Amino acid sequence: MKKLTRCFICIEFPEEVVKEVGRIQEQVSKVPFIGKLTELNNLHLTLKFLGEIDEEKIETVKKSLGEIQFKIMNTEIGKTGLFSRRKSPSIVWINIVGKEIFSLQNEIDIAMEKLGFMKEERFMSHITIARIKDTKEKDKFIKNIANIKVRDTKFKLDNFKLKSSDLRETGPIYDDIGVYFSKD
Repeated sequence: MKKLTRCFICIEFPEEVVKEVGRIQEQVSKVPFIGKLTELNNLHLTLKFLGEIDEEKIETVKKSLGEIQFKIMNTEIGKTGLFSRRKSPSIVWINIVGKEIFSLQNEIDIAMEKLGFMKEERFMSHITIARIKDTKEKDKFIKNIANIKVRDTKFKLDNFKLKSSDLRETGPIYDDIGVYFSKD
């Protein structure tokens, strides 16, 4: 039986973004909730989730990703928001603004579709900063998230990564499989 590895393609962030996300997480925590903040060393923006694939497919993916041409991306942190499940908050996120990210994600999607992966129905450029199981003060929690002021944080991105994800009870362990740099 072939060994399968859970893989995804993502962008990781510079220190100034990580610091701002940490500050925002402090704001999120002002209203108690049951759940988990994303560990700052695990912050990323998923461009494409590939699922569990074998070594042969990983090599094909690496080759295909290496052929993608892109330029350095000028981006910035946008606003906070929520995804809900059954009318209750489930994910707190921050969007990442920059049309270049959408272009890169589309290029990756096209390349991966040629390898048999499903095309993304819709892509939202965001970082998950907390996963919410429950909150006793739902309305207060939602209002708190809506009122978080995000500091103006502009930054450049010059690479994306193919990563493995090993899910454990203590949290996911991510490892780089490949790093792909801009051509400028």
